[in-house]
Amino acid sequence: MTPAPRRDSAPVETEVREKIHLEILKRTGAYHANDHVLLPSGHHTTEYIEKTLVTTEPSFTEGLGAVIAKHFAQWPVDAVLSTGPGALILSHCVARAHPSRPVVVYGSKGTAGGKRRVTLPVEFQRLIRPGSKVLLVEDLVSSGTTLNLLINLVEQLGAEVVGAGCLWRRTSVELEGKPVFSLVSRDFPTYSPDECPLCRKGVPLNEEFVRRRAGRKPSSVQERAGS
Repeated sequence: MTPAPRRDSAPVETEVREKIHLEILKRTGAYHANDHVLLPSGHHTTEYIEKTLVTTEPSFTEGLGAVIAKHFAQWPVDAVLSTGPGALILSHCVARAHPSRPVVVYGSKGTAGGKRRVTLPVEFQRLIRPGSKVLLVEDLVSSGTTLNLLINLVEQLGAEVVGAGCLWRRTSVELEGKPVFSLVSRDFPTYSPDECPLCRKGVPLNEEFVRRRAGRKPSSVQERAGS
């Protein structure tokens, strides 16, 4: 018998690792697949990620953060920088597991003149000094715009970005030669309604996620007057 051709161990390990991480995201309720989903943009897709649910399971998040930290363990890191609540939670787990014991700082995302920007609070600027080594952490990466803005921000302060770690990367992101490590590297196509193959097959459209955004109001309480 002719022996079966051997597969390169690195791709096999990556494949197994991604399957494990996909299962973890499914268990948090963050990852939905094999569906016909209406996106907030109006486009349709077969998969969807609810970012707000990605880091709701502490033990899962700690484990995933430890994987990212292990990947970057060979690099000395002074600070872990992230944006957004989900990425901030993940960045704490990465920093805690990294052998350098870096500090955690976070910026905020916004727009100015129709263009995206990131801002670092003044009190954090003393923690990213000239010569500091900074690891970027994000939850989901699509275009890489936020990561590139963070690189520019760090370099303006005279520090250096050693790389970026994320849970999910949808596209091949270029970061000026900086290494990017993702637990899941997986893109899924989106379609305009008039070009959607699922619509042509008559598959019912799941509008739950858009309705949830538009119809649900967050729970809140307000201080009573005179209390």
